[in-house]
Amino acid sequence: MKKCNTFLKLGLTGGFGVLLMLVLGCTHVLLASEPALQQPTYPVSSPVRTTLDGTVIAVPLAPNTQKVLPNDVASYSRYGYGDWQMGQGLRHDRRLDLMPPAYKGGSAGKTSSLLRFFAMSDIHITDAQSPAQAIYFGLKPMPGMQAAYSAVIPYTTHVLDAAIQTVNALNKKQAFDFGIFLGDAINNGQNIELRWYIDVIDGRPINPNSNPGSTSTVDYARPYKAAGLDRSIPWYQVLGNHDHFWSGMYPPNERIKKTMVGENVLNVGNVLTDPNLDHRGFYTGVVDGSTAFQKVVSAGPEADFSTPPKTAANPDRRWLGRKEWLGSFFNTTSRPVGHGFSEDNVKTGFVCYTFEPKAGLPLRVIVLDDTERDDGKFGKNASGASGSLDQERYDWLVKELDRGQTDGKLMIVAAHVPIGVDKNLWDPASSPSENTLIDKLHTYPNLILWIAGHRHYNTVTPFPPKDPVNHPELGFWEVETSSLRDFPQQFRLFEIVRNSDNTISIFTTNVDPSVTPGSPAARSRSYAVAADEIFTGGPPLPYLPSGAYNAELLKQLSAEMAAKIATVP
Repeated sequence: MKKCNTFLKLGLTGGFGVLLMLVLGCTHVLLASEPALQQPTYPVSSPVRTTLDGTVIAVPLAPNTQKVLPNDVASYSRYGYGDWQMGQGLRHDRRLDLMPPAYKGGSAGKTSSLLRFFAMSDIHITDAQSPAQAIYFGLKPMPGMQAAYSAVIPYTTHVLDAAIQTVNALNKKQAFDFGIFLGDAINNGQNIELRWYIDVIDGRPINPNSNPGSTSTVDYARPYKAAGLDRSIPWYQVLGNHDHFWSGMYPPNERIKKTMVGENVLNVGNVLTDPNLDHRGFYTGVVDGSTAFQKVVSAGPEADFSTPPKTAANPDRRWLGRKEWLGSFFNTTSRPVGHGFSEDNVKTGFVCYTFEPKAGLPLRVIVLDDTERDDGKFGKNASGASGSLDQERYDWLVKELDRGQTDGKLMIVAAHVPIGVDKNLWDPASSPSENTLIDKLHTYPNLILWIAGHRHYNTVTPFPPKDPVNHPELGFWEVETSSLRDFPQQFRLFEIVRNSDNTISIFTTNVDPSVTPGSPAARSRSYAVAADEIFTGGPPLPYLPSGAYNAELLKQLSAEMAAKIATVP
């Protein structure tokens, strides 16, 4: 362990302070009172808009356009890949799926705004120069394989920075009560990726070139100053599968952990069909950070190389165990301390918690870890990308739902993996089963919303009550938020309002991060559009051509809860 040159000053004392220093490894300890640095290197364009005003849509490719490989980035513009334009804005689609059949609600009007927050998901901050990414498996335009590689990966910190600046501008128009990040903060479970992620939100200098001692003049590898989230906005974190599994799929073995910090490029079997990470056969490749079009090198079948390929080693690329991942959220200058996680979370590795975001509002957010366990004991046809609960987490969830109901609180569940949208998404070995979980959720009239990421979609799914006439309050909504990595690179705004008939409306609005022409974030948007055009053949992205969906989601409250909400200013 390297010697500590600074000390953690977050109000932590005694044994836990020592534990946290050990967990953090003393790599980058910050002072809680350290002021935000000024003047971001890549300020976004103004005015900042939402998809109510306009949407980003791809310029259609010409008929019989020349096909290009994902890593032939230099050819994108020649053939028209990645061209985009602004399309029309999208109104809020008024949804009555949970309401009694006779409900029309035409005369009900908004009486007060109860809560306003933003959600971002699947940022996938990626160290594209790491020797242990899974780049090779995304070099052919197979459906779904842009998860392994697309040309956006060196730009992930820049897109997050642009999104944060967009939130700051929107906050000046109407303040947010909080923000929440719905998992997959990072791509490969590595320390350097999580450090970049937190430092972007904190507003610190970022050096996205991870090869020690090297310099580069290309836009994605140059050091820059992140803007940082407005200090008035507290933010909270959810665990995603990429945060604690190698490439989001499997627990890393010791060989992969060693490769992350070393100079040898990873040699592994076909991980798309073979989960044994001890097998070999393919070098996974790295991005050459000195090349303008991010040339991928050291990737291909083992037989194609006379000697094992190498790259620059970096100890800061080390694997983060669950406890160290949790502890990193105490190594930050933004608020709250721990970003939802407690000292006990770090000690136990249990990644669930609750918080109440607004004084005087009877509403509680239940943050649930519904990813697979670290032991890799997945069910048939499942992987680390599957949704799952074990008995401990399910019991905790039920306890919190019971407590919220007893306390008279509206409840939002925030998790990474959505429920009820894909029969192949949930691990069949989960206890409880997905159907059992959904049936249980239907017994809580105060549950209004399940929010998730993971699929990179902006889908809205109703879970209507089984008896909509007599018990309409037993329905809830699920809202998924797309990825900042892949097209449409959007985040969501949520506003919960009370209506004059004592129903509530949940307004969900997608936002394209504002980008300045010529900036790295603008280039990333073009590459995200191109990736969506190149990786064809899989399930179509919903809500094309923009991928965005704005809605007003109505929910009937119980008589008791309606009376309680009526007293909230």
